[in-house]
Amino acid sequence: MQTPVKKNQEVRVTVSDLSYEGMGVAKVDGYPLFVDNALPGEEVLIHVTKANKNYGFAFVKQFFQESPDRVAVSNRVYAQTGIAPLQHLAYPAQLKFKHNQIEQLFKKSHLDIKVLPTLAAPLQTGYRNKAQIPVREINGQLETGFYRRRSHTLIPIEDYYIQDPAIDHTVLVVRDLLRQYHVPAYDEAHNTGVIRHVMVRRGYYTHQTMVVLITRTRDLPHADEIVAGIRAALPEVSSIVLNVNPDATNVILGRRSRTLYGNDYLEDELLGSTFRISATSFYQVNPRQTENLYRLAVDAAGLTGKETVIDAYSGIGTISLTMARHAKHVYGVEVVPAAVADARVNAQINGIDNVTFELGKAEDVMQTWREHGLDADVLMVDPPRKGLASEFIDAVGVMLPAKVVYVSCNPATLARDIARLQDFGYHAEETQPVDMFPQTTHVESVTVLTRN
Repeated sequence: MQTPVKKNQEVRVTVSDLSYEGMGVAKVDGYPLFVDNALPGEEVLIHVTKANKNYGFAFVKQFFQESPDRVAVSNRVYAQTGIAPLQHLAYPAQLKFKHNQIEQLFKKSHLDIKVLPTLAAPLQTGYRNKAQIPVREINGQLETGFYRRRSHTLIPIEDYYIQDPAIDHTVLVVRDLLRQYHVPAYDEAHNTGVIRHVMVRRGYYTHQTMVVLITRTRDLPHADEIVAGIRAALPEVSSIVLNVNPDATNVILGRRSRTLYGNDYLEDELLGSTFRISATSFYQVNPRQTENLYRLAVDAAGLTGKETVIDAYSGIGTISLTMARHAKHVYGVEVVPAAVADARVNAQINGIDNVTFELGKAEDVMQTWREHGLDADVLMVDPPRKGLASEFIDAVGVMLPAKVVYVSCNPATLARDIARLQDFGYHAEETQPVDMFPQTTHVESVTVLTRN
């Protein structure tokens, strides 16, 4: 079958929509083209870069009519790497885009749920408290940066725009030390070299900073000198960790870590509680908006102090401990051992004793709890992007809590899971989108489901 356009062809089009990846959508004789740096309503001349059977890709060569929602960009590299694919879209329009993303997915799934206006973030740039930066050799020099979209070609970057500027500075200090001591950068094609990634975490309130050096090899050459250099240049660094990942894989962190300096954790504060966060534990990356998200989740649960709550993806206990201040007892379950250890310590640090943390798969632990007579009034779920496993939803169908509070980072799996939960008599009236990741296409949301 012939496509109406061919690679390297130039054609004038009107952009009609924005894809979930933030690319403009234009159609030629019904054939969709995904256009980089294009917004709905714009009339543009495009250059086709790829023409697959069912869709193609293109970039803008010339603007004839620009969208009133277009704003000047700081640096095109942020879009090329996927760091900030929506930086050319005015912030109010970004919020509307995220609202529409959820609304359209609900319609496709035949879900009659009201989608509220997206909650804006306090900071639109410089908000991320964590960076995972790849390290590669380019033209004979070790570089840190980010991959070009849909590739593993590294683009050197010094200012990452959406990260805490103090983290950007830390990455540069570490990069320069690695150069100074001639540490070989990782070669992905041959699984050789030493340093793969530099990970930095920084406490928003405490300013404590953790540097994680991720290597292919068991040891880091000149480790003592590099640690001394980091400490001298960055007094806020309270933890330096070596993480070893020898495998030829896209997974960033390896299974083994050892602390080279300071603590094996950093501390930060959230809604009046102090949290210890280890290198491999999950912690939300936008701290100020996380507080708003968790307030929404606690309010949605409608806690009076009499409820038993299960937090099914409890991590280091951020939501569990927040809810424990308003509930009779909270039971947290998490599959990552380091996170469970952190959660138990965090409960002690904050003097919270009406919480229990268990290690294991939520669907298995919940079944055991149910067999031992535990009844939950509220189930809190904050799953990864893949959403809830079907086995987990079956476990919900056995336990049948009165209320499920679903914190989602993926509208597609949220819509799928709500449809599944309806089979057990649950329904939702509204969803509150929350912009945790300004300048990107990602959106979080809070949805309350109650049983008929």
